[in-house]
Amino acid sequence: MLDKSKFFFLGAALFSGVSASLYPMVVLKTRQQVAHSQLSCIRTAFHLVRHEGFRALYRGFGTSLMGTIPARALYMGALEFTKSYVGTATVRVGFPEATAATIANAAAGLSAAMAAQLVWTPVDVVSQRLMVQTHFNNPNPSSTRYINGVDAFRKILNADGLRGLYRGFGISILTYAPSNAVWWASYYVAQRLVWGGIGCYYSKKLDEGNENGSSNVYRPDSKTVIAVQGASAAMAGSISALITMPLDTIKTRLQVLDGDENGRRGPTIGQTLRNLVREGGWTACYRGLAPRCASMSMSATTMITTYEFLKRLSTKNREGLTS
Repeated sequence: MLDKSKFFFLGAALFSGVSASLYPMVVLKTRQQVAHSQLSCIRTAFHLVRHEGFRALYRGFGTSLMGTIPARALYMGALEFTKSYVGTATVRVGFPEATAATIANAAAGLSAAMAAQLVWTPVDVVSQRLMVQTHFNNPNPSSTRYINGVDAFRKILNADGLRGLYRGFGISILTYAPSNAVWWASYYVAQRLVWGGIGCYYSKKLDEGNENGSSNVYRPDSKTVIAVQGASAAMAGSISALITMPLDTIKTRLQVLDGDENGRRGPTIGQTLRNLVREGGWTACYRGLAPRCASMSMSATTMITTYEFLKRLSTKNREGLTS
């Protein structure tokens, strides 16, 4: 029932705007993850702005934005196709509708994340190298300097080949695929819980209305629907961020650090984990948790409300379809 061209075009524009508003949180998270000492998110932000200016909060954004359109197109296409196919298949097998919907949402999130990583991994490698690049207190002064995203892309490709651009691809899949599966499944369950709570709250009012001869059907308005979607998305985002944080920290370090210990091949997952634990114990794996939770919760809230709004805008005219 969707106008696919409108869905993808409007989706790219709306999601690009959302990404721009949340990008500074991603920069702060990345800075905290690669730092050799623990600094709070607020101190990291003040230090960054004071020494490098406000523009440092958007370093690498151009590269990230260029990857948004193809990555979002892959993500949304895989999401809708998988959700429709798996949902229909699970109902035919005999699963209850609620269980089938949860399975379909989880499978859709999984496949969408895997498809999007084909674009996002090289974009992440380039943009994160730009994010952490600094002339002040550089933790890796021997690292290559990059002028912009194109220069970073060229230098990484010349030094390490295509493998360099896809450094951390495997752990990216291990991070984002389960993260998206958990997110979409949690989002659906959270919506049911929130609507259940609202139903209990209004049941007494509806019972009182029955005594006065009023209608006993509760019809939520659009504002209530958006509020429920936003709250459910925030809950799902926080859960997903907490579960996958250690993997995200390891992934970021693999993609950013040049790996002096291991030469051109770069550090291994085991070396990265050992370095993290040696620097700050197991809690070092959770560096950047606050901005990541905030970013994922806010992103999830805005993304899902934008996503649902986008679907309504892109729905084909039923009258035109039946004529």
